[in-house]
Amino acid sequence: MEYIGYFASVLIGVTLGLIGGGGSILTIPILVYLFQINPKLATTYSLFIVGFTATIGGLRHYRMGNIKLKSAMLFAIPSLITILFVRKIILPIVPEIILNINGFILTKDIFIMAFFAVLMIVASYSMIKKSKDVVINPSTNSLKTMLIGAIVGIVTGFLGAGGGFLIIPTLLFFTAINMKQAVGTSLLIIAFNSLLGFLGDVVNGVSIDYGFLFVVTAFASIGIFIGTVLSKKIDGAKLKPAFGWFVLVMGIYIMIKELFLK
Repeated sequence: MEYIGYFASVLIGVTLGLIGGGGSILTIPILVYLFQINPKLATTYSLFIVGFTATIGGLRHYRMGNIKLKSAMLFAIPSLITILFVRKIILPIVPEIILNINGFILTKDIFIMAFFAVLMIVASYSMIKKSKDVVINPSTNSLKTMLIGAIVGIVTGFLGAGGGFLIIPTLLFFTAINMKQAVGTSLLIIAFNSLLGFLGDVVNGVSIDYGFLFVVTAFASIGIFIGTVLSKKIDGAKLKPAFGWFVLVMGIYIMIKELFLK
């Protein structure tokens, strides 16, 4: 199962390189189900893996001039604040057994995975639906950008997922940038939030197997380069709906497994 996990780790980067997002949605299931990592610790590992791979993708977009720092900071600063708040204050006080009614026990681990399954199902919709022409705003709505940034930070704090499926539409609708710039800026935001969120966990004393973490991250990084090469030959936009259906099925499977098959 471990070897399958390393192979699947490559797919994190391949997906990111091909369709500009979605790779982070695979990280938690891979860590929990293939590497048997505790869900809470998996969110910490995911922050580093997602942050590092997003950094590689972000550097590529920076060289192409697709990153808007002002828009990135409007989104990233409030989201970073909520990430650190969730991981420092909220997660530690969530009880190990959240609910116990008539034999149904909802533990913290089950809650994290069920919450993640909901995220996958929501994200799958944005991937499956047909893209429409987006009307780019000529000006920036700073307040709405910061508000949604804070909301995405809460999601990232709980789940260790980058939230690119929320970040890109926000940048398109509420800031004066185009699609390519939204993708590049999103990667910068994900890298910034995830790596600093991981650093926060390190400061808080989370025990980390760095050897394992670096190996998985290396496989994911290899996947980015593969995905980048493939993106020149394969239209990522055509693959996005198929990946969306895969994410939907996985989300439903995780929900059923965690809530009804324990």
